[in-house]
Amino acid sequence: MLDWDHIFATRSTRMRASEIRELLKLLERPDIISFAGGIPDPALFPDAAFKDAYAEIFSSAQVNAALQYSVSEGYKPLREWLVGQMKKIGIECTVDNVFITSGSQQALDYLGKLFLSPKDTALVTWPTYLGALQAFNAYEPYYDQLNPNGNRTPDTYREQAAKNGGAVKFAYLSADFANPTGETVDRQGREKVLDLAEELDIAVIEDGAYQSLRYNGEPVSPLLAIEIARKGSIENTRTIYSGSFSKTLAPGLRVGFVVANMSVIRKLVLMKQAADLHSSTINQIAIATVAERIFDDQVAKIGAAYSARRDAMLAALEKYMPAGTSWTKPEGGMFIWVTLPKSLDGAQLLARSIETEKVAFVPGQAFFADRSGENTLRLSFSCANEQMIEEGIQRLGRLIRNAEVKAA
Repeated sequence: MLDWDHIFATRSTRMRASEIRELLKLLERPDIISFAGGIPDPALFPDAAFKDAYAEIFSSAQVNAALQYSVSEGYKPLREWLVGQMKKIGIECTVDNVFITSGSQQALDYLGKLFLSPKDTALVTWPTYLGALQAFNAYEPYYDQLNPNGNRTPDTYREQAAKNGGAVKFAYLSADFANPTGETVDRQGREKVLDLAEELDIAVIEDGAYQSLRYNGEPVSPLLAIEIARKGSIENTRTIYSGSFSKTLAPGLRVGFVVANMSVIRKLVLMKQAADLHSSTINQIAIATVAERIFDDQVAKIGAAYSARRDAMLAALEKYMPAGTSWTKPEGGMFIWVTLPKSLDGAQLLARSIETEKVAFVPGQAFFADRSGENTLRLSFSCANEQMIEEGIQRLGRLIRNAEVKAA
C-alpha cells in the first residue's frame, strides 16, 4: 500500500470527519428518534414550485442558457432579487455587491482561504458552527474566543495572535439563532463586535443562514446593516454577510450567497473561477424563479411548523429534564443547546442513548475550537413531529437522570 501521509499537504492533518454528517446516517434507522441533524424537514420543501420552475426552463428557449457555462458572479436576476431582500433587512447594496456560491459552506471555505495564512488567528464564539471550523481548519489557523458582550481588550487578542506567529484576521459569528446554541446576539453585542473589529482592523464574517427563521421576538439589525448605517456605504464596511437558500427553500440545489463590498467580491470571483467556474446555472435560475413567486409564503409555512416543534421541545424539556440541566430558549432557527451536570459527558451519553433509549443528538464538544464543552449537547427540532419530540425528550430525560445516579 502506498503511504500517502508524507505526500499530502500539511493542511490535510487539520481535516476531520464531521460528527454531524456521521450522525445523519442514524436518520435512516426507523428505531431511532433523531434530534441530531440540523436539516430542514423535506416534507416542507416547495417541490411543486420547483417542478413548475424546471418544467418552464426546459420548455422554453431559456434552457440553452440554463445548461451552459455562466458568469462566476452568479445569475443576475437572482442577484437582483437578493438586492431587494437585503434592503428589507437594512442592507443597502447593488448587484455588484452580491456573489453566488455553491451553498454558504463554500462561502466559508473561500473566506478562510482569502484571509487566513498558516498561524493566523480567527475569532470564533465558544461554541461555534462546526462547519465553519472545518472550512477554516484547512488553512491552518489558531482560534481565539469571541464573546460579543465580553470585556476583553483588543490588545490581548493581538498579543495572543503574535505569540502564535500570526495576526488576527477576522471574527466569525452567527448572530441570529446560531448553530449550535439557537441564541441571538443582541444589538449591544453586535455593536461591540464591530468596535472590536475596528480596533483590530480585521474583517467580520456574519453567517446569516438562519436569519429568516424568526418565530417570535423583535428582529435585530444584521451587523452589516449596522455598519452601513455607521459608515454610509457598503463600500466602506468590513462586514461580509453570508446567506443561503438551504434552510428556506431547498438545500439540495446548493445555492448560497455573499454580500460585501466590491473589493472582497472581486477576490471571491477570482477564487470561484479557479475552483468551480460558477455555481449551477440551472439551479440558480430555478431558485430565482421560486424565490420570486413564493419565498415569503414558504418562510411563513416553515416558520409555523418549526415554531410549534420548538415550543413542544421546550415544554418537554421543562417536563422531563432533571434538576441541574439547563437549556437555551431560542426565538428562531432549528436548535436548542443543553448544558448537562458537569459530571456527565455528551459523547458517552450519546453512545448509551443509541444503545438503550434510541435517541440521537450531537455531543457539544464538536462545536468548540478547543474541544471543551464535554457536558453539552445540541438538539434539533426541525425534523421531528410533536409526538416524537415528547417521546424522545422523555427518554433523554430518563437517560440523563440514570447517568447522574451512576456518576454519583
